[in-house]
Amino acid sequence: MDGDKTPHDWRAAMPWPGPDTHKHARGRLGVVSGRAGQTGAARLAARGGLRIGAGVVSLLCPIEAVAVLAPAVEAVMLKPFADPEVLAELVDGMDAVVVGPAAGINDATVANIHALAGTGAALVIDADGLMVFEGWPADLFALLDRDDVLTPHEGEFKRLFPGLLEKGRLQAARDAAATAGAVVVLKGRETVIAAPDGRIEVNGNGSPWLATAGTGDVLAGMIGGLLAQRMDSFEAACAAVWIHAEAAAGFGPGLIAEDLPGLLPAVLARLWPGQ
Repeated sequence: MDGDKTPHDWRAAMPWPGPDTHKHARGRLGVVSGRAGQTGAARLAARGGLRIGAGVVSLLCPIEAVAVLAPAVEAVMLKPFADPEVLAELVDGMDAVVVGPAAGINDATVANIHALAGTGAALVIDADGLMVFEGWPADLFALLDRDDVLTPHEGEFKRLFPGLLEKGRLQAARDAAATAGAVVVLKGRETVIAAPDGRIEVNGNGSPWLATAGTGDVLAGMIGGLLAQRMDSFEAACAAVWIHAEAAAGFGPGLIAEDLPGLLPAVLARLWPGQ
């Protein structure tokens, strides 16, 4: 079964920079922030994307959030938007976008996802970006393509794919990916990653230290960062899930989400073939 794969199965596809690589060649990632009081999740995702290697990372934020975000970020750029049309314009030229972490379960999030779906950027849709389509998931699936990634935990999965978990996590993820037409990352103790073309993997190095708020936001940013570097979406999701768990296991007790981005370089160094 594919679920027994090791890092060697995807690490040949890792997008390592060459000696002449510049930041724009390493990909452009956007992360959509929530409103002024809900920016932490997007900051975690942005830092995860930056640490995993995306060359340019931008926080796409409502205008009201600029004053909150400006003192809280350094290498990450800020790009404010007033409406979905401006958001789509800002994403022009970006390779991947993360949307959903603390975005709000509201009409604005729906409109933003509709706008992003027309940009050509690969999307990582997480958290509120999934929950906002509860009751009408077909509307979300109609916006997706095979390069996009959905990252639900079991509760979110049940709302988007009612009844599928009764088949077991493996078959449920496989069927969900086929239904959505996108990669599905069913998070849990043994995270299942499934692609619409039938590829599937069960991640075997899950860590209990990831059971703390915000770690999923970092994971979404990591997947987005690898997509921005033009890694295949299924392989990017598999790689990010394994690296994420490996970083957590190396830290152990006391881990919080803010720790995770800073733990990634040590894991990446062990994978880097140039070492």
